[in-house]
Amino acid sequence: MEIKDWYTRNFESALSGRYIALNHINPILELYKKDYNITVVGQSENGQDIPLVKIGTGKKVVLAWSQMHGNESTTTKALFDFLKFINQKHFYQTEIENFLSSYTLYIIPILNPDGAQSYTRVNANDIDLNRDAQNLSQKESKCLNRLFSELKPELCLNMHDQRSIFGLNTGKPATVSFLSPAADESRSLTEARKLAMEKIVKMNNYLQNIIPGQVGRYDDSFNAACVGDTFQKAGVATILFEAGHFELDYEREKTREFIFYALLSLFDIIGNEKELIDYEDYFKIGENQKNYNDIILRNVKIETEKKSIDIAIQYKEVLKGDKIRFEPIIDAFGDLENRKGHKEKNIKNKNILTKTQQNLTIGTQISELFDKSDELMIFFQKKASIIR
Repeated sequence: MEIKDWYTRNFESALSGRYIALNHINPILELYKKDYNITVVGQSENGQDIPLVKIGTGKKVVLAWSQMHGNESTTTKALFDFLKFINQKHFYQTEIENFLSSYTLYIIPILNPDGAQSYTRVNANDIDLNRDAQNLSQKESKCLNRLFSELKPELCLNMHDQRSIFGLNTGKPATVSFLSPAADESRSLTEARKLAMEKIVKMNNYLQNIIPGQVGRYDDSFNAACVGDTFQKAGVATILFEAGHFELDYEREKTREFIFYALLSLFDIIGNEKELIDYEDYFKIGENQKNYNDIILRNVKIETEKKSIDIAIQYKEVLKGDKIRFEPIIDAFGDLENRKGHKEKNIKNKNILTKTQQNLTIGTQISELFDKSDELMIFFQKKASIIR
């Protein structure tokens, strides 16, 4: 069976959407207790458990964590897809057995359960855990640092989501991005950095067959407060994963699939295990650019401007109950020739207003835009825009 066929039929369907909290993954972890070594390795600032899943018995120790930022859940879904794949007994069994005998993989599926519950980047004390690597002021940070010291991994996977504002010089969105973090201010090419780069090249080589021109390289400016930079400085190869946007997939269901494939290729379960990898090819991966918006309206007339302009609209993700609502906010207007929209509409010099006839200003939340002659209306729904 082709891996894409397996995934389509067998991905972890119990997890979906953007809102993934501890109560969503606990029932799945309970089912896996007979198959994997699952423990609680700490508590969050609000007293929620931080679970750890151990897979394999090999000498190569890898430590992975997701949802360090609570509102970045795509890689959590992908990790559970990976767990389900490794646990099945029908396909790729030789590759899976080689993985299990070669690696011992430790996974923290949700490092920041408080932030996940409230759908915030920060933890319960309003601290960004990925800026707490030196202070270690939070229970979650101390938990991760303790595991790093005790397990002595040779590879770390720091798994995140990135906003839909990132694109590449290919003209396409940055659907998946990676980073081998710097180990010092001069961005020295340490052995740990080179190893991380080689692993990224391997994953990029596979993903280019699926999403050509949509894999990016994140900025490598050194920041000692960041966990990845700190671990890299300590001599442990660390890879930052950034799950991004794909063709109006605001629930990030396709992107989770690409992260799943990246993990399989990283561990030589799919792809060409014997291909020659040169770490210098890492620098051939296009660097992320902030050149995208969710929606761009082209050639718009508004009361306050003499000539037609472009309007960029960006969704703000807001938790309503247990669902994420995407609220359209005006991000910029003017000459936006250098920006692209995941969705674009040429307004053809129509003069538009908001429903309340308010002036368009940056930061304005909108629900409807329409032109004075009522010839067109742009309506924004909860999940994505519909233009009619």
